[in-house]
Amino acid sequence: MNQDDAIAALSALSQDTRLSVFRMLVRAGPDGCAAGAIADALGVRQNTLSTHLGILLSGGLARRRRDGRTIYYSADFDGMRALLTYLLEDCCGGDRSICEPLLEFVC
Repeated sequence: MNQDDAIAALSALSQDTRLSVFRMLVRAGPDGCAAGAIADALGVRQNTLSTHLGILLSGGLARRRRDGRTIYYSADFDGMRALLTYLLEDCCGGDRSICEPLLEFVC
């Protein structure tokens, strides 16, 4: 991940609805959630949700798949892992022992 990608991902998470959507997708796991179920769960209008999901997709933090007329969204775990790794790659001035438990979780 480069700095521009990290900025896009962090920007995608910097709004309360998008952060809530992302956390919901992470909890849902690889199968994800239907867009309508996300909107209902968070009390967000579907057209507003569509905008937020588009930003998460552009930030590399979400994926979508279509099944018939339903669109399912899921967290992009590779994108999330890349962002966390980017943020922690220079952690603690190179003293890996300080951040070891967190790095083990991320990597």
